[in-house]
Amino acid sequence: MTPEALIQTAVMMGLLVLTGGAWSLLYCLGKTRARADFTHMALGCYIVALGLAVAIGVYSPLSPGWKALVLVSALAYAGIPPITLRYLEQIHDHEGEEA
Repeated sequence: MTPEALIQTAVMMGLLVLTGGAWSLLYCLGKTRARADFTHMALGCYIVALGLAVAIGVYSPLSPGWKALVLVSALAYAGIPPITLRYLEQIHDHEGEEA
């Protein structure tokens, strides 16, 4: 891997993590505050994350196993915010019952 390819891959992977975090944050804000604009922005962030994962898979000099891991991880990002939010809502729904 050349130094240039290392920097490009690192930047793309950093942006992938950043957009994944933005997807999660905006999704949860959109759902908890009933704001469709946040939900739409979240979807845009997820689409960018998928695009970055594809770009890493196509353009980076990583081995096929690492490329597959990046692509599968980006696909898994789709389920993390809804599952986590649902779990947190269940915990807080039952919060008053334990006292």
